[in-house]
Amino acid sequence: MHTRYRVLAGTMAGVLIGVTTSISLNVFAFRQTVENTPPLDELQQFSEVYSRIKENYVEDVKDKDLMTNAIRGMLSNLDPHSAYLDEEEFKELQVGTSGEFGGLGIEVGMEDGFVKVISPIDDTPAQKAGLQSGDLIIRLDETPVKGMTLNDAVKLMRGKPGSNIDLMIVREGKDKPFKVSIKRDIIQVKSVKQRILEPGYGYVRITSFQAKTTEALIEGIETLKKENKDKLRGLILDLRNNPGGVLNAAVGVSDAFLESGKIVYTEGRVEDAKMEYSAQKGDAIDNAPIVVLVNQGSASASEIVAGALKDHKRALIVGQKTFGKGSVQTVLQLNDKTAVKLTTARYFTPSGLSIQAEGITPDIELKALKVKGEDDTDDMLDPVSEANLSKHLSNPNGNGKTESKPAEEKTEETPANTEEKTEGKTEEKTDKAIDADKAKSSLAEDDYQLFEALNILKGMDLVQTRLKQPEPKTTEANSGKVM
Repeated sequence: MHTRYRVLAGTMAGVLIGVTTSISLNVFAFRQTVENTPPLDELQQFSEVYSRIKENYVEDVKDKDLMTNAIRGMLSNLDPHSAYLDEEEFKELQVGTSGEFGGLGIEVGMEDGFVKVISPIDDTPAQKAGLQSGDLIIRLDETPVKGMTLNDAVKLMRGKPGSNIDLMIVREGKDKPFKVSIKRDIIQVKSVKQRILEPGYGYVRITSFQAKTTEALIEGIETLKKENKDKLRGLILDLRNNPGGVLNAAVGVSDAFLESGKIVYTEGRVEDAKMEYSAQKGDAIDNAPIVVLVNQGSASASEIVAGALKDHKRALIVGQKTFGKGSVQTVLQLNDKTAVKLTTARYFTPSGLSIQAEGITPDIELKALKVKGEDDTDDMLDPVSEANLSKHLSNPNGNGKTESKPAEEKTEETPANTEEKTEGKTEEKTDKAIDADKAKSSLAEDDYQLFEALNILKGMDLVQTRLKQPEPKTTEANSGKVM
């Protein structure tokens, strides 16, 4: 038996050499010459371990399982975002980018053996149950997560729509773990939503970057324009808790607000990984001011958009420092059913900065405070970021970090129903004015960051309007001269 498996393992090692060469030259299409000979000593060691497992492991293990796990091990030790995709995972990836998939509705990663929530997706069971970016999942129903692979954990979280799963959560700032019960559902993510906050001021929320996000954004903006006599005075673009998605969608969203110039470029080891994207002429909102809302859950494609609009001084970035995922993953199909998701490049903002493990620092830092509520301390926690993930890629710009000065937060309290004195007369506010005051109060309570972003946007609009106004002409009558 021992000799048989040594012969088999030796054959497998030879096959592995051939597969390695084939992948380098054909599947990955990297167009480069293999500079080094295959590591024969390491392959011999691999074959030795393989034969020992086949001979001595307590249970019989299928060859396919051993080889698949070996491939997973190779990729999982590169960085947090590279992975082997089996048939089921490959299908899920394809469905996920189209905007419909089954599950709880959370973007997750693995950290120190536990599942870490990167971001809950809007209007999903996870978001409605109150899961937050940075939550650590330590138990799925009665099964401990420690020791699982991320794929195994995800499979347990998936299930029949309508069925329940209990998650044991560890949250910084909480004294002990707590349980969250979530009902599984078919997740249908509408990536773009829009509404009017006040007359002339629009709001667009992008939850993820999918294949049709740019098209949906343009349609949403046109809808807002029609509601405001074909013109917007300003726009808030909300990218909070947006985990990213398709690179081309991020480019398209950025291009919608830029007239020209570089949007993003990528650099990798091979020529195919070096790409550059530039904006085409045309601004969807005719150069009206923009505020982009971000937080620690804004990652990848979200950071591309924020970085491009910030570098071109097209928008003011408001909120919290972003996640810091500045790498590009390419899905390299191995056959009809499986693929490899491999980190192939880093992306850079138009000014040449990489946000890898650094993030985008907002122009105005604004924490997600709550005007009222029973538990306001959670929003003061340190955010989770790419730099917290094991084996994350380093930042090629160096270790220097940019310090930002938080803006002073000023709020002006206005009673919902007050009386205004004008020339000795007391006039009650109209019903319309009262409703407006109530709406402002509700917005401040429900979403303080959005409330402040609207105030900032209105200030930007005021400044822009005054700059466009001609200066008054000076005559001798009003020049201030004494005759």
